[in-house]
Amino acid sequence: MTRQLRLFLVAVQFYSRIPVTGRLAAWMGWDESWLGRATRYFPLVGLLVALGQSLVYVAASTVLPHPVSVLLALAAGLLLTGAFHEDGWADFCDGFGGENDRERTLAIMRDSRIGAYGAIGVGTLLLLRFETLAHVDTDWVVVTLLCAAAVSRGCAVLVMASLRYAREEDDAKAKPVARNLTAFDTLVALAIAAAPAVVLSLWTGDATPVAVGAALALLATALMRRMIAKRLAGYTGDCLGAVQQVAEVAFLLGMLAVLDLHPTVEPAFDPDDTEEEQ
Repeated sequence: MTRQLRLFLVAVQFYSRIPVTGRLAAWMGWDESWLGRATRYFPLVGLLVALGQSLVYVAASTVLPHPVSVLLALAAGLLLTGAFHEDGWADFCDGFGGENDRERTLAIMRDSRIGAYGAIGVGTLLLLRFETLAHVDTDWVVVTLLCAAAVSRGCAVLVMASLRYAREEDDAKAKPVARNLTAFDTLVALAIAAAPAVVLSLWTGDATPVAVGAALALLATALMRRMIAKRLAGYTGDCLGAVQQVAEVAFLLGMLAVLDLHPTVEPAFDPDDTEEEQ
């Protein structure tokens, strides 16, 4: 259990900006080889981030309109991750939008400066995420955030497990992750990624919203994986961030489509039911 807690803290430290410092960091210790094993908790870190977003949304929605509360929740997510995945998506857009050559694409993606493709890509994705959540019924926002965060990170793990790492440089940030990821770590990550969607399906008695959302996320992941494999014959950390971002938006769109087309689906939380029971 102690080792698993250490791996979880490594995942929190690597995949978010949630502070792991002081005595906790000293107790945790550090070994580069742990990064791959810690990836099993990547979706759990996503759930932690989504929980923070949910708390912000619930608190804000008591005094502010729904769209403003959603925007604040999204801002909280950016703070909690340090826009880690959005940065990867921006680099991905610049690299894949600007060049067809493998080496030039890798070089552009490594450049910390953002170009026109990256700026447009990030702006479009953030707007899509906001508009989708702003149109989701208020009773579904929290569970949608939790499920989308977990499933999208599971999609990134799928790409990580099915492709080799593309960069050869020893200082590449994601190389230790790729080198030490095992099949068992992948299975654990996928189980954690699916858990919130399964729980939501059992809770509401209807698996359609999460099934459609997950199907669209997996389809988007398959298309992204094909593009990455064709251009780079492997993935980079930026590619994983891009997959997570696109899969998350795809999941949100799937959930919204079902909830919009079938408004009879019972909300995940309906305060009226609680009042009637009392």
